[in-house]
Amino acid sequence: MPVEAATKVRIDRWLWAARFFKTRSMATDAINKNRVQVDGQSIKPSRQIQPGEWLTIEKPPYEFRIQVLALSDKRRSANEAQQLYLETDESKSRREKLRLEARADREARLGLAGEGRPTKKQRRQIHAFKDQHNNAESGDE
Repeated sequence: MPVEAATKVRIDRWLWAARFFKTRSMATDAINKNRVQVDGQSIKPSRQIQPGEWLTIEKPPYEFRIQVLALSDKRRSANEAQQLYLETDESKSRREKLRLEARADREARLGLAGEGRPTKKQRRQIHAFKDQHNNAESGDE
């Protein structure tokens, strides 16, 4: 686990270091929009956090419920960042369920609309059909 000399770190900086947000300004915006709560309470970006505190982080459509295990104000690899917190099993299962539902919805939409771009063979068939239709119209005149 990463060990830092600091006993407290600003929450916006910790969220960035733990890789929940790509930039500190994005973390600050989420905090200002009350999408991040500490122990169920709204906070300010300058709030100092400590190990053992529970955070609720909303990144629509997902919601993370985590416990702070360690502090860091430096952004490191994803593996090291995951050691800074512990996510509850309930939170993980809800996110996985939402991910599977979104994937099923996307596949259902694609199934109704078709299978994407036509193949070369299908494109030739479309052109042949259109040419037949165009030739029939010009012969009726």
